Amino acid sequence: MTYYIAPSFLNKLAVHITKNYLKLPQIKVPLILGIHGRKGEGKTFQCNLVFQRMGVEVVHISGGELESPDAGDPARLIRLRYREAAELVRVRGCMAVLMINDLDAGAGRFDRMTQYTVNTQLVNNTLMNIADNPTNVQLPGSYDDKALPRIPIIATGNDFATLYAPLIRDGRMQKFYWEPNPAERLGMVSGMFASDGLSQQDVEKLVSCFDQQAIDFFGAVRSHIYDEQITHFIQSVGIENIASRVVNTLQLPTFTQPNFQIEHLIAVGKTLIKEQERVRTMNLVSEYNQALTPSRPLAQHPNSQQHHRNDPELLMPPAINPLKPYGLGKRDAQLAAQRSDNQTSENRAQNSVPQANGSTARSAASSIPATAPSRPLQPPTVTRNIQQLVHSILAQGHQLGIEHVDQRRFRMNSWQSYATLATPDETAATSKLKACLTQFPHDYIRLISIDRHTKRRINETIIQRP
Repeated sequence: MTYYIAPSFLNKLAVHITKNYLKLPQIKVPLILGIHGRKGEGKTFQCNLVFQRMGVEVVHISGGELESPDAGDPARLIRLRYREAAELVRVRGCMAVLMINDLDAGAGRFDRMTQYTVNTQLVNNTLMNIADNPTNVQLPGSYDDKALPRIPIIATGNDFATLYAPLIRDGRMQKFYWEPNPAERLGMVSGMFASDGLSQQDVEKLVSCFDQQAIDFFGAVRSHIYDEQITHFIQSVGIENIASRVVNTLQLPTFTQPNFQIEHLIAVGKTLIKEQERVRTMNLVSEYNQALTPSRPLAQHPNSQQHHRNDPELLMPPAINPLKPYGLGKRDAQLAAQRSDNQTSENRAQNSVPQANGSTARSAASSIPATAPSRPLQPPTVTRNIQQLVHSILAQGHQLGIEHVDQRRFRMNSWQSYATLATPDETAATSKLKACLTQFPHDYIRLISIDRHTKRRINETIIQRP
C-alpha cells in the first residue's frame, strides 16, 4: 500500500532534520521541532512515513514515560535515549532522530487538577538543557568528554500552550501547526483506499460527506468494513473455538477483500458519527465525578427535568457540579418550576422589613451611622421551599443526607457529613435540618438525595449560603 505524504509536512521535517546535521556559520538552529494540531490528523503517522522515506533511524519516547514514582527517572530516560540515538549515528553512519510522542500529555498542564511534579520540572529542564547543549549530554553520575553529534528532536502533541513557556521559545523549538488542506486530506484518504479499488470520484464523495472529521476517521471506516467477514468467521468456527484458530496456530485465517461500495462506506461513517454524538451528549463522567469540570454546569439529560431553576436559594455555585436529577415525575417537575417564583417573592419579603414611613430596611440601613453596631443574625429557619424539597426527596423513596462546609473548605469542595436519614420521617428530617442550621449558621449547607439501592447520589442542592 502506497501512503500519501503531504508535501508541506515532508518539507518541514526534511529541512529540520537536514539543517541540524549541517554546520551553518553563525546560524542558531533550533534542536526541537514541535508538531501540534488537532487530534487524529496523522501527525505521528506522517512522521513515520517521512522517516522511512529519508532512511532515518528513530528512537521513540512516549508521553506516558515522562512520569515515574522515582524522581529523576524520566529526565534520565531522555538523556539515555538521546545518547542512544547518537550512538546509532556513530555506529551505523546514518541519520537518527529522537521522537517524543504526545509531549503535552506527559509534561503539560491542562487545568488546575493537573499535578506539577518534580519529574515534570526535570523533564522541562532536561529538554531545555539538551536544546542549549546538544553535543554535551551527560548521564547522571558520569561524565564523557567526547562530543556527541546533534540529534534532532521531533515532538508531537495537540496543544503546546500547556507546556513550560521557556521550553517552546523560538530558539529551542520550532513550531509547526499541522492542519491538512483539502487537497492534502484528499491525497491522504486516497492513499488509504488505494488498494481497495475505490475510484477518485468515490474518494472525493466520501471526503466531502465527512468534511468535519479527522483523517483517522476514514481509517476507522475502512477497518469497520472487515467486521462483517470477521463476524462470519466467528459464526463458522464457533465462538468457543476462536482461541485455537487465532493463537498458537501454524496458519492464521485469511479473508478475501471486501467490496468497498461508496454507499456502504457512507453508512458505516454515519454509524461512527452517531457513536461520537452519544459520547458527547451523555457526558456521564460529569454525573459520576464532580471534580472533573468544576467551572461548568452540566448539560441536562434529554429525559431529565431542570431542577430548581433560577432559584436563588437552591442553585448550586459555579465551583460545584450538581448531579443530574433522574426519576422526577410530572408533578415533581411542576413543583420544582413553581419554587422559583415562590422563593423569589418570599426572599423579597424576608429582606424587606416595612418601616413607619413605608420604606424598606435597606433604605433605613443607609441612614445608620457607620459606627452603629450591626444587626444580630436572625435564627435560621426552614422555609416552605426547603420543606417542599425535603418532602420531594423522601416521597421518591430516597435517603436524605445533610452536609455542611465552611467558606475556606467550600473552595476546595471538601464537604463534611452532618447526618444521613434512612427512614422516610419528614418530621425527624426537618428537626435534624433545623439543628444543623442552628449549629452552623455561617456554613454552606446542602441536601443530598441518595438512592437506597445503589447508594448513588441523585441530586445535591445548597439551601444555605453564608
